[in-house]
Amino acid sequence: MTIEITHDKRWMIPPLITPEADSALEKFPPLLRQILFNRGFATDADARAFLRGEPNFNSDPFQMTGMSQAIDRIQFAIKNNEAIAIYGDYDVDGVTATALLVDALKSLNANVIGYIPNRFEEGYGLNPTALDDLKEKGVKLVISVDCGIRSPNEALHAKNIGLDLIISDHHHPDGENLPEAFAVINPKQHGDIYPDKDLAGVGIAYKIAQALLDDRQQTVDDGQSSTVNGQILNSLLDLVALGTVADLAPLVGENRVLVKRGLKQMRQTKRQGLFSLAAVSELEIRKVTAMDIGFRLGPRLNAAGRLKEALASFDLLTTTDVFKAGELAQQLEMQNRERQRITRDMQTRAEEMAISDEPNAYLLFAVDENFNSGVIGLAASRLTDKYYRPAVVASKGEEETRGSCRSIPEFHITDALDQCADLLVRHGGHAAAAGFTVKNENLAQLVLRLKTVAEEKLSETELKPTVTADAEVSLSDIRPELYEKSLKYLEPTGYGNREPAFVARNVKVKNSRTVGAEGKHLKLTLEDEKGLTHDAIGFGLGSWQKHMPARIDILFTYEINEFNGRVNYQLKLKDLKKSERGL
Repeated sequence: MTIEITHDKRWMIPPLITPEADSALEKFPPLLRQILFNRGFATDADARAFLRGEPNFNSDPFQMTGMSQAIDRIQFAIKNNEAIAIYGDYDVDGVTATALLVDALKSLNANVIGYIPNRFEEGYGLNPTALDDLKEKGVKLVISVDCGIRSPNEALHAKNIGLDLIISDHHHPDGENLPEAFAVINPKQHGDIYPDKDLAGVGIAYKIAQALLDDRQQTVDDGQSSTVNGQILNSLLDLVALGTVADLAPLVGENRVLVKRGLKQMRQTKRQGLFSLAAVSELEIRKVTAMDIGFRLGPRLNAAGRLKEALASFDLLTTTDVFKAGELAQQLEMQNRERQRITRDMQTRAEEMAISDEPNAYLLFAVDENFNSGVIGLAASRLTDKYYRPAVVASKGEEETRGSCRSIPEFHITDALDQCADLLVRHGGHAAAAGFTVKNENLAQLVLRLKTVAEEKLSETELKPTVTADAEVSLSDIRPELYEKSLKYLEPTGYGNREPAFVARNVKVKNSRTVGAEGKHLKLTLEDEKGLTHDAIGFGLGSWQKHMPARIDILFTYEINEFNGRVNYQLKLKDLKKSERGL
């Protein structure tokens, strides 16, 4: 086996809707029925709940293990004016979760501060030095958000110095060995009965805020408490949408509900920082979508933590000063441009190292002393996208090496790291992404073991990326009314709730040209069976232009394209092939 880049992708089209489901969904347009069926909705009631963004289960936050103890402790701290610190991670999920709980607690007149560690000086998650500093500043209670579930030593340190620690996290626990904290809130922990296990860190922070503002926790003396609390919770939903989408939490279940409501809140937000961030992103905030979060707002918020420290992003989301918000947004814009440059350079270097080191490896590994540890995850992601292999890019320090991993559906990267736990200082993550720290003396052995685990798992598997469509259609059926009457109701789309995609066969190519830097992208004019034309864009498909067939099969999504005040609809190509039907 030799690794090579290929346009050869596996197209997957789900089975046709069953007659029973087709009948049950008869009030919906035919193509929408198929899309809903593909997503597991086969009854009218379930389909309508999904499209409306309604929860289909009891989402009472007190179902989470540890919630009651945590809320009692927080209420005690508020009542006695104890200093509380919200300790977050430095990515968008952690920053939004920190901002959310700080805002929620301030609305209850709590004495609260936000704390986000410096990636380069303090590393990921809880650390003893930061806990010592918070203790010296008079903090009595620390609430972690988006981190802490794999920090047993740090939790014990907090206990030994007299800090009460509440851990809230959404990462996978280390088996049943939970940190010894005052309370641990994580729906993935053993025995937790909360029905949705896929909340992001900011989603769990929101559940804490919801529990704090629950009617059972309030003294109602004028009949207005419930209304005020509801307004406070609604004002936090823009942060939930930001963190959930940026962290690639699946947009199904409660996440879909929260993000759908969060986008609505964001479009009418009074959060000054979001106005400024949208402005530098050249985005109209009242039309923001989940895709805008993923590709515009999220990367800029992440840039601060990747290059320096994430406090700028936290300050942006919590400030009420219009001038400060503008300055911070400009700072993030400049940092994001620098991050893009560093990522491009690092990816080139990492690719050279990984391929030249072992071109037939089932897992790509690149490590260098000059790699910026804030950007290694992005470089790993690009290697995985390009070669369809799990990839690790690591920054080597004087004594320890920090690595970031990205993977493919066929390989659970955190399970692989678990098999190397004896070599690691710490590690954690998800199926598709993870991070670790390793002593330099164990680095070579770690590389060998990870590659061995990958080869054992993947050697009998055909490694080919899969693109999924919802249905095979006639291109003449793809009209603006399809979007307006069906497709737009599937929003928000993203990870876990992909954009609806379709396959059209034997499509005539009227015009083709390359666009973008170095001609990387493909612009087409296509003609359907009725002679009507369709604009199409294929990002990263520019190489096709030199040998463009007269007729092609396309796999595409259908979207609104707004440019210079003009609105039109276009096909966004995910892949194309030469038509086998010929002329």
